[in-house]
Amino acid sequence: MKKIFTTTLIALTIAGFAQAQQRGQGQNPQRQAGAPAPTAPVVKEDAPRAAPASGSSRTINPESSVVTNHSVTIKGKTIPYKATTGTLPVWDEEGKPIAGLFYTYYERSDIQNRDSRPLVISFNGGPGSASVWMHIAYTGPVVLNIDDEGYPIQPYGYKDNSSSILDIADIVYIDPVNTGYSRTTNKDVPGSKFFGVRADIRYLAEWINTFVTRNNRWASPKFLIGESYGTTRVSGLALELQSNQWMYLNGVILVSPTELGIERGTVMDAALRLPYFAATAWYHKMLPADLQGKKLQAMLPEVEKFTVDELIPAITKGGFLPMDEKKKIAAKMARYSGISEKVILQNNLDVSTNLFWKELLRDKGYTVGRLDSRYRGIDKADAGDGPDYNAELTSWLHSFTPAINMYLRNELNYKTDLKYNMFGPVNPWDNTGNRTGENLRAAMAQNPYLHLLVQSGYYDGACDYFNAKYNMWQMDPSGKLKDRMTWEGYESGHMMYLRKPDLAMGNDHIREFIQKALPKPGVPAKF
Repeated sequence: MKKIFTTTLIALTIAGFAQAQQRGQGQNPQRQAGAPAPTAPVVKEDAPRAAPASGSSRTINPESSVVTNHSVTIKGKTIPYKATTGTLPVWDEEGKPIAGLFYTYYERSDIQNRDSRPLVISFNGGPGSASVWMHIAYTGPVVLNIDDEGYPIQPYGYKDNSSSILDIADIVYIDPVNTGYSRTTNKDVPGSKFFGVRADIRYLAEWINTFVTRNNRWASPKFLIGESYGTTRVSGLALELQSNQWMYLNGVILVSPTELGIERGTVMDAALRLPYFAATAWYHKMLPADLQGKKLQAMLPEVEKFTVDELIPAITKGGFLPMDEKKKIAAKMARYSGISEKVILQNNLDVSTNLFWKELLRDKGYTVGRLDSRYRGIDKADAGDGPDYNAELTSWLHSFTPAINMYLRNELNYKTDLKYNMFGPVNPWDNTGNRTGENLRAAMAQNPYLHLLVQSGYYDGACDYFNAKYNMWQMDPSGKLKDRMTWEGYESGHMMYLRKPDLAMGNDHIREFIQKALPKPGVPAKF
């Protein structure tokens, strides 16, 4: 895991570009045992010196950057790369900086011409979540020090990611306002500039334009990847970039997608959960022997068929469904979900996810996780209709928070007294006008080059896999886009990449998707 570091700090003020200061390189004790320490930094003699970008202040400097050089072994090949951490401004209508967005940008450094080199632009969700999750656990050059199923272990830290997509694409990870180190320039900037579906998409599109221009990436094939609420964000950005920044994409990757503003209604909300219930019950061995004896992917099609063919029509009839039919439906739901027919009937065939997380293992004294139902929690009382806490999120924060703080400061050499917000204050969030699924459909219809990859964990109860499939069905009612749409499922949860086999598989799927979405030389964008 050889790392060669050259650090240069460029701290820029908006009023007049400030001079830069060389920063020393810290040691890296959290690396795997036996890894060589990085070499001493090489100071550029022509680098101007000035006050640090952040220093002892907890205010944002809207323009700053630190450059370090590294290498990582991916699929047996050494990949040299440059990492740039820093901030770029968000401007208001008068061209004044109102915020600084923190980003981490990885470029493979042995590339002579970047015109054909893909650029992946990465967001996480929340809203109000930093980009940390996919950055140091999925696609980036380092991954968390966790066990093979994703649980925390000590000592905290990170290691090289041999599955990273950096071999075939450059990547930039972006923290929206109030997440990570991103902040407004002063407390008087109204939150309405940033905190809402449409505002978020609008200012981030402008920022991406700035980033692409500053880094001379207009010629590069471009891909957006978003996780959770980040899928809402990138689905909207696909059309916003195309319509108002005149920036055309080759692909959008949705990791654990939300409903993307696609209307469900009470019937669909109630019915579409069942396949997720079945997957979770299978994992915890709560299904009948004939179902439990099958592999997960062999069992789920039966549940999906029942959901579409029988459950949706039954719930549609509501109280006018004859009682004998209602009991037959409840019996099948109990068979597939692992919870009792009595509980299902008490809830009129509409079992909430909250109740399911509490009910499935109630008799065993456990709850199951919301974002990843493989995780078990312990409540104060077994009674009740929902868990006391999210077992999986608590576990993830346990391992992610120390690692990102150590990595940014010690390895990427970005020094600041700002707190890295894993989750930041973004409320009230304006959800009106969310038509991002339709935005993505329109962008694909208008751009023949644009492809879609959807990745879902079977045990994700917040953004479940069957709802992700439903999104694709509703986005493409004509069936004319489906050849450019791909769905992949994984035997893990919301962050499927925390499970070691899915880390490799998920990145391979992204790698294959990017390569497939690149047109052959001379092939025009036309239908």
